Amino acid sequence: MARVFVGVGSNIDPEGNVPRALKLLNREVPVLATSTFYRTPALGRPSDPPFVNGVIELGDSLGPLELKRTLRRVEEAVGRQRQPDRYAPRTIDLDLLLHGDRVQASKELTLPDPEILRRPFVAIPLFELAPSLVLPDSGMSIREAVKLLEPFPMEPMPDFTDRVRKELAHEP
Repeated sequence: MARVFVGVGSNIDPEGNVPRALKLLNREVPVLATSTFYRTPALGRPSDPPFVNGVIELGDSLGPLELKRTLRRVEEAVGRQRQPDRYAPRTIDLDLLLHGDRVQASKELTLPDPEILRRPFVAIPLFELAPSLVLPDSGMSIREAVKLLEPFPMEPMPDFTDRVRKELAHEP
């Protein structure tokens, strides 16, 4: 079974939008695991509200492009409207990070997502879920990738994380 990981982020009502999005997604593709969620500042935009970021592991029932389309449908259902400013505040952001050992670079999708090596709020939660993971494109371990990242302010949100996990566990 391929391990599939998705980055999750929100800075518009994240305490409502993250659980709502994950419950909607769970109805289409099983959410197998949820990392700790972190409150992080918006990159390079101190006046924007902070983000809530984490990573989830999904079942591998869909191919990468079909899964990406499913993620976009869930984003739209939660009110995401893509803007020309790709860093604008958003209700939900669901990014396919890894789909097993698949490596691809196309207009539609790049796997693994290059943000894994650049963003602590992606790499650290991914490391939490898959500490022995080796990135299929570079052969670098996620452990090593985390060590190479510059420090970034990340505040763990244990109560929020527990609430999300409990809500997902009670989904039919």
